[in-house]
Order: sequence, then C-alpha cells, then structure tokens
Amino acid sequence: GLVFAGVGLGIAASGVLVPLLLRLGLSQTWAALGLLAAATTIATWRGWPADAPAPPEAKAESASRPWPVTATVLIVVYGVIAAGLVPHMVFLVDFIARGLDAGIAAGAGWWVAFGASATVGPAIFGALADRIGFRAALGTALALQIVAVGVLLVSTGPLALAFTSIVVGAYVPGSAPLVLGRLREIFHDPVCQQTAWSRATVVFSLGQAAGAWLLSAMFAHTGDHRLLFGFGTAMFAVAFVLDRLTAFAATRQPLRES
Repeated sequence: GLVFAGVGLGIAASGVLVPLLLRLGLSQTWAALGLLAAATTIATWRGWPADAPAPPEAKAESASRPWPVTATVLIVVYGVIAAGLVPHMVFLVDFIARGLDAGIAAGAGWWVAFGASATVGPAIFGALADRIGFRAALGTALALQIVAVGVLLVSTGPLALAFTSIVVGAYVPGSAPLVLGRLREIFHDPVCQQTAWSRATVVFSLGQAAGAWLLSAMFAHTGDHRLLFGFGTAMFAVAFVLDRLTAFAATRQPLRES
C-alpha cells in the first residue's frame, strides 16, 4: 500500500502550492506545474525499475488458461470506481470555493486534508485487507465511499466536509492496492496477474476520462455541484452491487462443486 502513498503527497503539495502560484496568474500556474512535473520525472527517471519480461513458455501457458468472469467484473468495477472518484478529484475545491462561497483558501485547505488522508490511505486499506481479506476489504471500502460521497447531498457543514475529504481522500490511492490484491487472489500466476493489472489500469484510465468529460459537460449545462456528487454516489453504489454479486457467486461456487 505504501507504494501508492506518493499520490497523497502530490495532492497535499498542490493544495499548498497552487494558491500561491495563482497569484502569478492562471497561465503561469499551469506552466509552473508543467515544469515541476517534468523536472520530477527527469530527476527520478533512473530510479524506475526495469521491466522483467516473462519467459515465452510462461506467457504461452497463461494465455491458454480460461479468463475468470470474476476478474472481468472486478476490472469493470475498477472502471466504475474511477468514474465515481471524479467529482471529488476534479470538483471538490471548486464546490467549496465557489459553490459554498467559502473562497479559494478554504477550498485549498480541505484539499490539503484530502491529500494528507490520501498519504496514509493505502496503508490503512492495506492493513484492513491483511486482517479481513481483499474481497471483504474492497466491499467495506465501497460501502464507506457511498456514505462519504453521498453526505454532501444532505450536508455541507464542517463535519461533513471533513468526513468526505478524509474518507474519499484515503480511498483515491487506496483503491489501487485493494483491486491489485484482489486480482492476486484470483490469479496465482504472475503473468496473469500482470496482464490483469494492465487491463485494470487501462479501464481505470478510461473510466476517469469518460467521467471527467461527462461531469464537465453536466456541470457546464446545469451549474449544480450536488448533481455531480449524486453521480459519484450512484457510481459507487453500482460498483458495490457488482462487487457483492461477484463475491456471492464466488462463495456459492464451492457449494455447487461439492
């Protein structure tokens, strides 16, 4: 889980840096962030681990194995999760700053809290998975997200903002180790694990891109932030139902076999 904690550090840092950079202007802010990203990439480029290609025999053996339906559903769930995260990742600060008329400083402050939670989120959800298993941990986390996103539909007070920022913030990077761990429970072969994770990553990216496009168009048409959070709540509800149906089918399979 600690591998994904860097996402939280970046979120928290942006909550501090962006308000300061905005004093220079919007174009200058984007340019500075681009230069910072490029400099960080160059500085860490040699630290990335080299690919370890699998032997051809292992690839051929894994390709001949049937692909489980549970893995396909899990990958779809990961894509739905990606869409459900978009309202907070893209619109939370704007909702606080403009929707609640609290100003950019308040929005940035809650974004820092969001990022601080994201820093420890992977470790928390990883520890939960170690205790109850990845299948149960994923279902628990999804149920928690339904409440954490949906709370903004009924309350926007400080407690609601703290709850939604901390819980969803922890899950943004915490979702990855949960899904990765669940895929490792489904596939015991390293080649199949790598293939499944690659597909899941692509579907997650598509879910985020599609969700961002759809919600941007929705907000441009309605100007209603709560509609966006309603969408996020619905996406997590769909992901939860799909995940639980798959878990139920998996528990019934041994009974049918016996």
